[in-house]
Amino acid sequence: MQELKLKPIKLNNKRYRLGYHIMAPSGWINDPNGFCYFQGYYHIFYQHYPNDSKWGPMHWGHARSKDLVHWETLPIALTPGDKEDKDGCFSGSAVVYNNKMYLIYTGHHYYDDGDPDNFWQNQNLAISEDGIHFKKYKNNPIIATPPVDNTIHFRDPKVWYDNGNWYLILGSQDKSKVGRTLLYKSDNLTDWTFVGPFAKSIGVEKQGFVWECPDFFRLGDNDILLMSPQGIKADNGRFKNLFETGYLVGTYNYATNDFKHGEFTELDNGHDFYATQTTLAPDGRRIVVGWMDMWESPMPESKDGWAGALTLPRELIYQNDILQMRPIKELEQLRTSELVNESYTVNGSKQLTSGIKQYEALLDFKGESLEDTGIELKDSKNKNILSLKYQDGKMILNRPGEDGEREALLDIDSSLKLHLFVDTSSVEIFVNDGVRTFTERFYADEAQLNVVTKRETNISAKVYELESGAVKF
Repeated sequence: MQELKLKPIKLNNKRYRLGYHIMAPSGWINDPNGFCYFQGYYHIFYQHYPNDSKWGPMHWGHARSKDLVHWETLPIALTPGDKEDKDGCFSGSAVVYNNKMYLIYTGHHYYDDGDPDNFWQNQNLAISEDGIHFKKYKNNPIIATPPVDNTIHFRDPKVWYDNGNWYLILGSQDKSKVGRTLLYKSDNLTDWTFVGPFAKSIGVEKQGFVWECPDFFRLGDNDILLMSPQGIKADNGRFKNLFETGYLVGTYNYATNDFKHGEFTELDNGHDFYATQTTLAPDGRRIVVGWMDMWESPMPESKDGWAGALTLPRELIYQNDILQMRPIKELEQLRTSELVNESYTVNGSKQLTSGIKQYEALLDFKGESLEDTGIELKDSKNKNILSLKYQDGKMILNRPGEDGEREALLDIDSSLKLHLFVDTSSVEIFVNDGVRTFTERFYADEAQLNVVTKRETNISAKVYELESGAVKF
């Protein structure tokens, strides 16, 4: 079998193209993969089908950056079609070892019965000396089959190094049809020993029928398992997306493979956030990127020859029993001009922007009561795009259409801070320095920012226009 031939789809409209988020030149993307730092560059890969704006045989698209802000698109790193990955190079991770970059990924294979739900998966390796050109390991697969008590779901390896050994965690499903993760161990990245199950769903409705894209790391004094379960049932305003991304926090014992942890918690409360991957920056920060979309979303940009994007890089902080996400400090480089730097007393609504598609806003609300206080985004005809307001101990997001509401518990007194990044067809909102976040795609000619209150409120506002074209194709 030879690698599939590339026939990239062409863009036919740029109306929704983003200005400073990672996208492919054209075609479909989903999960971020292989996030790492190598030879002076941050590298990120993503699940990519270049030949269409819909999901297809997965390739690994590739971009790199010196500053996590300005990205250079590189040639496709992995193309499926070889015996180890006949029908797709699915998600995985990257590590640096002996001054080489190693990509560890899932090979996807269909049986010849035409049934897309009848497949098998294995784990493979590709190696690069320059971070641009990759050669698949001659003895692939490095893990050929799942354990006997697993189903066909066996994918998305994340690899890390600890105390003399490499470890690999996989998303999977056991024979009882609940999600779990599996752990493997190696001293050379090519020969792997199965350690055993790592963590397991407590039931489909509460923690899902399959776990995807696991990521395990230590943050301060805590061990954190970040993953994307499928099939969790909505519960009193929580878990309302088709699939979720969240985390377990606890303590892991390497000697006994015992992970003691608390309950599963959502990481982002918006509609469009899935399949995260983290890396450890040279300065010690744990940085996360996610897919800025959700399965079965409409994605109107697919008519234009592309679909999907990645979120901005965010720093992870575990504080007050919450895994918080904050925009990385490097994003300040995107600011091209200061549009607003004012304080207002507002009772009702005040418009802050008009006619710009890429901007950052920092808003600080203070008042005796902040009930029904927040923001609205509107298009050029004053039609609602979305709103986010504080109501009855929660941040409530609403956007038009079916299943438009999302919420997050928030404990505030007389102060509320919102930090927004708006980019043509997306908004990422950080509440109170990342205690809560909402990630959203939208499709409009612009997103005018309005602050809204129900009573007299003091608002400090800074708005910056941001660079368009930070990703080079």
